[in-house]
Amino acid sequence: MKIAVEFFRRIADVAGAETLPRFRRFGDVLNKLEGGFDPVTEGDREAEKAIRALIKAEHPGHGILGEEFGSENPSSEYVWVIDPIDGTRSYISGIPLWGTLVGLTHKGNAVAGMMAQPFIGELFYATGGEAWYEGPHASQAGKSAPRQRLSTRKTARLADATLCTTTPALFQGDRRVAYDRLERSVRLARYGTDCYAYAMLAAGNIDLVVEVGLQTYDIVALIPIIEAAGGMVTEWSGGPAEDGGGIVAAATPALHAAAMEVLHAGRSDAVG
Repeated sequence: MKIAVEFFRRIADVAGAETLPRFRRFGDVLNKLEGGFDPVTEGDREAEKAIRALIKAEHPGHGILGEEFGSENPSSEYVWVIDPIDGTRSYISGIPLWGTLVGLTHKGNAVAGMMAQPFIGELFYATGGEAWYEGPHASQAGKSAPRQRLSTRKTARLADATLCTTTPALFQGDRRVAYDRLERSVRLARYGTDCYAYAMLAAGNIDLVVEVGLQTYDIVALIPIIEAAGGMVTEWSGGPAEDGGGIVAAATPALHAAAMEVLHAGRSDAVG
Protein backbone atom coordinates (compact mmCIF):
# COMPACT_ATOMS: atom_id res chain seq x y z
CA MET A 1 0.00 0.00 0.00
CA LYS A 2 1.13 3.54 -0.70
CA ILE A 3 0.91 5.92 2.23
CA ALA A 4 -0.47 9.33 1.36
CA VAL A 5 2.00 12.17 1.80
CA GLU A 6 -0.65 14.10 3.68
CA PHE A 7 -0.69 11.41 6.38
CA PHE A 8 3.03 11.86 6.99
CA ARG A 9 2.47 15.61 7.27
CA ARG A 10 -0.26 15.03 9.84
CA ILE A 11 2.00 12.73 11.86
CA ALA A 12 4.75 15.35 11.78
CA ASP A 13 2.29 18.01 12.93
CA VAL A 14 0.89 16.09 15.92
CA ALA A 15 4.38 15.03 17.01
CA GLY A 16 5.76 18.54 16.66
CA ALA A 17 2.89 19.90 18.73
CA GLU A 18 4.26 17.85 21.64
CA THR A 19 8.01 18.00 21.12
CA LEU A 20 8.60 21.55 19.95
CA PRO A 21 7.00 23.46 22.89
CA ARG A 22 9.17 21.40 25.28
CA PHE A 23 12.42 21.90 23.34
CA ARG A 24 14.88 24.16 25.17
CA ARG A 25 12.46 24.44 28.09
CA PHE A 26 14.55 22.50 30.66
CA GLY A 27 11.85 19.92 31.43
CA ASP A 28 12.24 16.75 33.46
CA VAL A 29 14.62 14.13 32.08
CA LEU A 30 14.36 10.54 33.28
CA ASN A 31 16.97 7.81 32.87
CA LYS A 32 15.75 4.45 31.50
CA LEU A 33 19.07 2.62 31.82
CA GLU A 34 20.42 1.30 35.11
CA GLY A 35 24.19 1.62 35.14
CA GLY A 36 24.19 4.03 32.19
CA PHE A 37 22.28 6.93 30.69
CA ASP A 38 19.35 6.49 28.30
CA PRO A 39 17.24 9.63 28.66
CA VAL A 40 13.51 9.96 28.09
CA THR A 41 11.44 13.13 28.34
CA GLU A 42 7.81 14.12 28.56
CA GLY A 43 8.15 15.12 24.89
CA ASP A 44 9.07 11.53 23.94
CA ARG A 45 6.07 10.06 25.71
CA GLU A 46 3.46 12.61 24.68
CA ALA A 47 4.58 12.63 21.04
CA GLU A 48 4.35 8.84 20.83
CA LYS A 49 0.87 8.92 22.35
CA ALA A 50 -0.25 11.44 19.73
CA ILE A 51 1.27 9.46 16.86
CA ARG A 52 -0.30 6.21 18.06
CA ALA A 53 -3.73 7.83 18.31
CA LEU A 54 -3.49 9.13 14.74
CA ILE A 55 -2.36 5.78 13.34
CA LYS A 56 -5.11 3.90 15.17
CA ALA A 57 -7.73 6.29 13.82
CA GLU A 58 -6.44 6.11 10.24
CA HIS A 59 -5.30 2.45 10.08
CA PRO A 60 -7.08 0.56 12.87
CA GLY A 61 -5.99 -2.88 11.64
CA HIS A 62 -2.29 -2.10 11.60
CA GLY A 63 0.23 -2.98 14.27
CA ILE A 64 2.35 -0.45 16.15
CA LEU A 65 5.82 -0.72 17.70
CA GLY A 66 7.03 2.31 19.64
CA GLU A 67 10.12 3.01 21.70
CA GLU A 68 8.22 4.26 24.73
CA PHE A 69 5.04 2.14 24.84
CA GLY A 70 5.97 -1.13 23.17
CA SER A 71 4.00 -3.25 20.73
CA GLU A 72 0.34 -3.53 19.76
CA ASN A 73 -1.03 -6.05 17.26
CA PRO A 74 2.49 -7.21 16.26
CA SER A 75 1.18 -10.03 14.03
CA SER A 76 -0.42 -7.56 11.61
CA GLU A 77 0.81 -7.60 8.01
CA TYR A 78 1.54 -3.88 8.37
CA VAL A 79 3.33 -2.50 11.43
CA TRP A 80 4.16 1.14 12.17
CA VAL A 81 7.48 1.69 13.94
CA ILE A 82 7.83 4.87 16.02
CA ASP A 83 10.73 6.72 17.62
CA PRO A 84 9.09 9.93 18.88
CA ILE A 85 12.44 11.68 19.48
CA ASP A 86 15.47 10.07 17.89
CA GLY A 87 18.45 11.89 19.36
CA THR A 88 17.04 12.59 22.81
CA ARG A 89 20.53 13.55 24.02
CA SER A 90 20.59 16.34 21.44
CA TYR A 91 17.02 17.26 22.36
CA ILE A 92 17.82 17.73 26.05
CA SER A 93 20.98 19.65 25.12
CA GLY A 94 19.10 22.17 22.98
CA ILE A 95 20.76 20.97 19.77
CA PRO A 96 18.35 20.59 16.81
CA LEU A 97 19.90 17.38 15.48
CA TRP A 98 16.99 15.21 16.59
CA GLY A 99 13.87 14.11 14.80
CA THR A 100 10.65 12.14 14.91
CA LEU A 101 10.90 8.83 13.07
CA VAL A 102 7.86 6.91 11.85
CA GLY A 103 8.22 3.98 9.47
CA LEU A 104 5.91 1.33 8.04
CA THR A 105 6.84 -2.30 7.53
CA HIS A 106 5.04 -4.84 5.35
CA LYS A 107 5.74 -8.40 6.44
CA GLY A 108 8.88 -7.13 8.16
CA ASN A 109 10.23 -5.07 5.25
CA ALA A 110 10.45 -1.27 5.55
CA VAL A 111 8.28 0.22 2.79
CA ALA A 112 7.64 3.84 3.83
CA GLY A 113 9.00 6.30 6.34
CA MET A 114 9.45 9.87 7.51
CA MET A 115 11.83 11.96 9.58
CA ALA A 116 10.51 15.28 10.84
CA GLN A 117 12.60 18.03 12.44
CA PRO A 118 10.08 20.63 13.65
CA PHE A 119 12.51 23.21 15.04
CA ILE A 120 14.15 23.63 11.62
CA GLY A 121 10.84 22.94 9.89
CA GLU A 122 12.00 20.03 7.77
CA LEU A 123 10.30 16.84 6.64
CA PHE A 124 12.03 13.97 4.83
CA TYR A 125 9.86 11.09 3.65
CA ALA A 126 9.53 8.18 1.25
CA THR A 127 6.40 6.52 -0.05
CA GLY A 128 5.67 4.64 -3.23
CA GLY A 129 9.38 4.33 -4.00
CA GLU A 130 9.99 8.09 -4.09
CA ALA A 131 11.87 10.19 -1.54
CA TRP A 132 11.15 13.87 -0.92
CA TYR A 133 12.15 16.85 1.21
CA GLU A 134 9.84 19.62 2.39
CA GLY A 135 11.16 22.61 4.29
CA PRO A 136 12.62 26.10 4.11
CA HIS A 137 15.20 25.07 1.51
CA ALA A 138 12.93 23.18 -0.89
CA SER A 139 13.73 25.31 -3.92
CA GLN A 140 15.37 24.68 -7.25
CA ALA A 141 17.02 27.16 -9.62
CA GLY A 142 16.02 30.03 -7.35
CA LYS A 143 12.31 29.31 -7.74
CA SER A 144 9.98 28.56 -4.88
CA ALA A 145 9.02 24.89 -4.68
CA PRO A 146 6.83 23.07 -2.13
CA ARG A 147 9.12 20.05 -2.12
CA GLN A 148 12.34 18.72 -3.58
CA ARG A 149 13.24 15.21 -4.75
CA LEU A 150 15.91 13.55 -2.63
CA SER A 151 18.94 12.07 -4.35
CA THR A 152 22.17 10.74 -2.88
CA ARG A 153 25.58 11.81 -4.15
CA LYS A 154 27.27 9.50 -6.64
CA THR A 155 30.35 9.06 -4.49
CA ALA A 156 32.08 5.74 -5.13
CA ARG A 157 35.48 6.17 -3.41
CA LEU A 158 36.08 6.31 0.33
CA ALA A 159 38.75 8.95 -0.22
CA ASP A 160 36.01 11.31 -1.47
CA ALA A 161 33.45 10.47 1.21
CA THR A 162 32.09 12.25 4.27
CA LEU A 163 31.26 9.85 7.11
CA CYS A 164 28.92 10.41 10.05
CA THR A 165 28.36 8.50 13.27
CA THR A 166 26.75 9.51 16.53
CA THR A 167 30.00 8.97 18.44
CA PRO A 168 32.98 6.63 18.02
CA ALA A 169 32.53 5.78 21.72
CA LEU A 170 29.65 3.52 20.68
CA PHE A 171 32.10 1.10 19.06
CA GLN A 172 33.79 -1.42 21.33
CA GLY A 173 36.55 -3.97 20.83
CA ASP A 174 36.96 -5.28 17.28
CA ARG A 175 34.26 -2.99 15.97
CA ARG A 176 36.11 0.06 17.26
CA VAL A 177 39.21 -1.15 15.44
CA ALA A 178 37.15 -1.59 12.28
CA TYR A 179 35.45 1.79 12.60
CA ASP A 180 38.75 3.62 13.18
CA ARG A 181 40.16 1.95 10.09
CA LEU A 182 37.18 3.16 8.06
CA GLU A 183 37.43 6.71 9.43
CA ARG A 184 41.08 6.87 8.38
CA SER A 185 39.98 5.94 4.85
CA VAL A 186 37.47 8.78 4.31
CA ARG A 187 37.92 12.47 3.58
CA LEU A 188 35.92 13.84 6.51
CA ALA A 189 34.16 12.50 9.61
CA ARG A 190 31.49 14.23 11.69
CA TYR A 191 29.82 13.18 14.96
CA GLY A 192 26.64 13.68 16.98
CA THR A 193 24.08 13.61 14.20
CA ASP A 194 21.76 10.67 15.04
CA CYS A 195 18.87 10.40 12.53
CA TYR A 196 19.78 13.70 10.91
CA ALA A 197 22.86 12.08 9.37
CA TYR A 198 20.70 9.61 7.46
CA ALA A 199 18.54 12.45 6.16
CA MET A 200 21.67 14.28 5.00
CA LEU A 201 22.81 11.10 3.24
CA ALA A 202 19.53 10.91 1.34
CA ALA A 203 19.76 14.63 0.53
CA GLY A 204 23.22 14.28 -1.03
CA ASN A 205 25.17 16.20 1.63
CA ILE A 206 27.16 13.33 3.13
CA ASP A 207 28.06 9.85 1.89
CA LEU A 208 28.27 7.32 4.73
CA VAL A 209 26.65 6.61 8.09
CA VAL A 210 28.07 3.79 10.22
CA GLU A 211 26.69 2.95 13.66
CA VAL A 212 26.18 0.12 16.13
CA GLY A 213 23.60 -0.71 18.78
CA LEU A 214 20.56 0.62 16.93
CA GLN A 215 17.06 -0.63 17.67
CA THR A 216 14.47 -1.30 15.00
CA TYR A 217 12.71 2.00 15.77
CA ASP A 218 16.00 3.85 15.16
CA ILE A 219 16.31 2.74 11.52
CA VAL A 220 13.06 1.45 9.96
CA ALA A 221 11.77 4.91 8.99
CA LEU A 222 15.10 5.84 7.40
CA ILE A 223 15.63 2.78 5.21
CA PRO A 224 12.97 3.66 2.58
CA ILE A 225 14.12 7.27 2.45
CA ILE A 226 17.74 6.36 1.70
CA GLU A 227 16.89 3.56 -0.71
CA ALA A 228 14.39 5.65 -2.68
CA ALA A 229 17.03 8.39 -2.93
CA GLY A 230 19.49 5.94 -4.50
CA GLY A 231 21.45 4.79 -1.45
CA MET A 232 22.00 1.44 0.24
CA VAL A 233 21.46 0.39 3.86
CA THR A 234 22.38 -2.93 5.47
CA GLU A 235 23.40 -4.45 8.75
CA TRP A 236 27.17 -4.86 9.29
CA SER A 237 26.85 -8.46 8.07
CA GLY A 238 25.34 -7.24 4.80
CA GLY A 239 21.85 -8.45 5.65
CA PRO A 240 18.61 -6.46 6.06
CA ALA A 241 18.76 -3.52 8.45
CA GLU A 242 15.17 -3.55 9.69
CA ASP A 243 16.04 -5.21 13.00
CA GLY A 244 18.74 -2.66 13.82
CA GLY A 245 22.12 -3.61 15.25
CA GLY A 246 25.19 -2.41 13.39
CA ILE A 247 24.24 -0.26 10.39
CA VAL A 248 26.13 0.69 7.24
CA ALA A 249 24.36 3.25 5.03
CA ALA A 250 26.00 4.56 1.87
CA ALA A 251 25.23 6.92 -0.99
CA THR A 252 25.93 4.29 -3.66
CA PRO A 253 26.29 0.50 -3.82
CA ALA A 254 29.93 0.96 -4.85
CA LEU A 255 30.69 3.07 -1.78
CA HIS A 256 28.82 0.62 0.44
CA ALA A 257 30.96 -2.23 -0.93
CA ALA A 258 34.13 -0.22 -0.30
CA ALA A 259 33.10 0.55 3.28
CA MET A 260 32.22 -3.08 3.96
CA GLU A 261 35.58 -4.20 2.62
CA VAL A 262 37.41 -1.91 5.04
CA LEU A 263 35.16 -2.80 7.99
CA HIS A 264 35.73 -6.51 7.42
CA ALA A 265 39.40 -6.34 6.49
CA GLY A 266 41.83 -8.71 8.19
CA ARG A 267 41.03 -11.61 10.48
CA SER A 268 41.89 -10.66 14.05
CA ASP A 269 39.55 -7.64 13.99
CA ALA A 270 36.96 -8.82 11.45
CA VAL A 271 33.37 -8.00 12.28
CA GLY A 272 30.31 -9.95 11.32
